[in-house]
This record gives sequence, structure tokens and C-alpha cells, in this order.
Amino acid sequence: MARKMLVDEELTQTNPEEAHFDFDLFVIGAGSGGVRAARFSANFGAKVGICELPFHPISSEVIGGVGGTCVIRGCVPKKILVYGAAFGGELEDARNYGWELNEKLNFNWKKLLHKKTDEIIRLNGIYKRLLSNAGVKLFEGEGKIVGPNEVEVTQLDGTKLSYSAKHILIATGSRAHRPAIPGQELGITSDEALSLEDLPKRAVIFGGGYIAVEFASIWRGLGSEVDLFFRRELPLRGFDDEMRAVVARNLEARGINLHPQTNLTELIKTDNGIKVITDHGEELLADVVLFATGRLPNSKRLNLEAVGVELDKTGAVKVDEYSRTNIPSIWAVGDVTNRMNLTPVALMEGTCFAKTVFGGESCKPDYSHIPCAVFSIPPLSVVGLSEEQAIEQAYSDVLVFTSNFNPMKNTISGRQEKTVLKLVVDAETDKVLGASMCGPDAPEIMQGIAVALKCGATKAQFDSTVGIHPSAAEEFVTMRSVSRRITVSGKPKENL
Repeated sequence: MARKMLVDEELTQTNPEEAHFDFDLFVIGAGSGGVRAARFSANFGAKVGICELPFHPISSEVIGGVGGTCVIRGCVPKKILVYGAAFGGELEDARNYGWELNEKLNFNWKKLLHKKTDEIIRLNGIYKRLLSNAGVKLFEGEGKIVGPNEVEVTQLDGTKLSYSAKHILIATGSRAHRPAIPGQELGITSDEALSLEDLPKRAVIFGGGYIAVEFASIWRGLGSEVDLFFRRELPLRGFDDEMRAVVARNLEARGINLHPQTNLTELIKTDNGIKVITDHGEELLADVVLFATGRLPNSKRLNLEAVGVELDKTGAVKVDEYSRTNIPSIWAVGDVTNRMNLTPVALMEGTCFAKTVFGGESCKPDYSHIPCAVFSIPPLSVVGLSEEQAIEQAYSDVLVFTSNFNPMKNTISGRQEKTVLKLVVDAETDKVLGASMCGPDAPEIMQGIAVALKCGATKAQFDSTVGIHPSAAEEFVTMRSVSRRITVSGKPKENL
């Protein structure tokens, strides 16, 4: 059966007499983006093969698992641990709500770890069934590209299989980066942090991104002493500066020790733990040192340079707006392209790839108004432009609306932790350019706000919407007073 394929924005019919390929599409990497692209392409009638490394909770160059980073050693297990850690504060708060709890509360780390592992094994099986039900042929082993239309899969026993494919999709994701400091082998990455046999009593985290902040919240919530070191004045570079400051205050209020503008320079193994030395001459001991210093595209074992696929200086696969590389038959989606490294974005890119190549529909990923969340305790969630971005891009004045309040739940529990909401608005068009929230349930609320921004909502439309009372979310439709107005001629604030 001939299938419609969109190539270079022109619909063409496949020629039955053209060269025969084993597969219409072969995908290397069965994470979120790869599985989505494979399934949807198969649903469009393509014959699809996909390969993935054997399953293990901790990844390496030769082990991985169907489901990829997010499902096995990323978003999903991380969120399970966040849920577990949040109960610590909830149980404290429960006392003022009448719950008579013993002074000493016991926590069983191994039980939580076991439940987490059970869940990712279950999800790994679900992803395999999704591929099978779609008619996708799964190969377990390491894939690499040996030609514009040829892949090689090294199976677990070392045997090599070679397959031809009309299209090849790279979806190998990214891997954690370790800083080049003496003793770096003593540290761990987020992979190992999600599978530690014992909960650390003393944890040092190096990094200021969302992974660092989330693990600081997890370990502190479970009772560990946590020191968080980062290079900037505030954590979460790239987020709205005002909201970054809110997160930092919350982390400190929860008992996390912050060390801004500080680098780790050396780790030394001792009988009492790992000695951590900083560039300020500080020394402290830790049971665990977590490196949360970014991730790198997982491309070095794919043989891409030999085939001629262009990479950037970080090893990311260069692609056009349709996710196509400089080799017309080779495509790439997800973190390996280092565009916007979020699981739902990889899903979007995989969907657009399938529609473009096999669905007869020109489909470019749309990176505007993509919401995201930092699952700290409490969480931060944002969509659209930060205040700094809005000022930088503005052609008219920028209006900022904020609401800072003690959540109703805290008035009884006694917890001193503010919820902060923020809207950034174009003064001339009244269009809402960005929204931020730090507080309980922020990601759940922000998903709905994202729909409004995607539809081009104005501040007047927010104001005319009736709120749900009593709720924190209603503050988004009751912020009437302008907190500040920034003129176009004003300089954006320095990124801290």
C-alpha cells in the first residue's frame, strides 16, 4: 500500500518500484519521543523498527530500558519520591488540624524505594506493550547508524544485526554530566540518587537547576541534612528572577543550607564520609555528593560523524524546524537535539515527525507557551515569558501583577510559607505574556493557565473570569492592581 509522505513540504507518493527497505522507519532510542514517533508512524501505516538498550534503573552507555529517562530514572520516579518527601511536612502540619501523632515518626526508605522500582518496572512493561500493540518491532541492543539508510544493532550476546530503513530517527536522549574536579568519581548523578540503598543523613548537592532543587527538597523532606551549592546568586537560572528568590526562601525555610556563588573544587574519601572542599575554602563531610550540573546529548556512540550527521559543540544533533538533520533520511527528536529538553516536548516533536513523514501533514513543533514545573516543595510552575524575557522582547510597556499571600491551609497549620503568583502583561495589547506560581498545586493550576495563554488571553479576560473560592488559583483572576510598570526604554534586570 502506498503511503503519503511529506518531504521538503511537498506531498509525494512512494514508488512501489523504488529500492526495497527492511523498514520504512527505524528508531534508535525507545524513550518518550522515540516511542511516540514509532507508534504514530506505525498508525499511519509505516513498517517500524525500534531498538533500545536493556532495562536497568541506573543507565550507562550499554544499559537503559524502554520508557527512557523520564519513565525509568527521571520525571516519574522523581515525582514518586517528591510525594513521599512531602508527607513529612504534611504530617507536621496535621498536628494543628487535630491529628494526634507520636513525637517520633519513622520513615522506611527501603520500602519507598521498592515501591518506586515496582512502578517503573510496570511502566517499562506498558511501554513495551504500546509498541507491540502498534505493530512496532522492538530490538533489545545498542543501535548505531552505518549509512544514510542503514542501522546496526548489537544484541546482548554480541551478535550484530543490520537493517535498511527509508528513514532513521535518532531519539537517544541525554545523560548526566559530571564536573571535572578531583575526586569526581566519589559523586553520583540523578540516576544513582533515585536508587540509593540507604537514605543519606548528610547530602551535598552541586548545581542550581531543577534537578538540584528537587533532590534538595526530597532529601530534606525525608529528614536528611542538605547543603546546596550553586554558582549563581540564586538557583534556577533561566526562570523569572522574582520567582527564583521565592524558591530560595522556601528552600531555606524548609531547613536546606544554601551556598550561592560557590563551586566544589575537590572530593576526598575519608573514614567518616566524603570530604567536600569549595572554592571559598569551606570543608564539610557528606554521605552522598550529588552532581546536578546539567546533561549532555547522548550521541557519541551512534557513529554520526562517520555518516556525516552534523553535531553542535555539545554533541547535540543539528536539525531543522521539522527535526530533520543535514542527511535527508536521518531525523532526530528529544533531548539529543538539545532544543527544549522536556518530556512533553519530545512527545510533541515525535508526533510532528510522524505526521510530517508518514501522515501527509506539514507539522512543525511549536515551542511557544510551553508550561513547565520544578517539583520542589512547594513547587514552582511557569508558562510563557518571565519578566526579564518580556522586558527584553517588549515593544511597549510591560505590566507586572503579583499576589503574595499565606495559603488558607497554613493559617491553621502555622507554617510560615507564602504562595506567590505573577502575571506579565503587554500594556498596549493587554495580552498576558507569562504566568508564574510558586506554591502548593502550582503545576496542576498552571496547566490550565497554559491553555489560556496559548489561546492569546488578555488580562481583561482573566479579570472577567469568575474564580473558584476558596482556592489559591482564584488569585489569577483577582489581581487588579499593577505591582509595577516597566517602560520600554528601561533596562532589563541583570540575570542573577
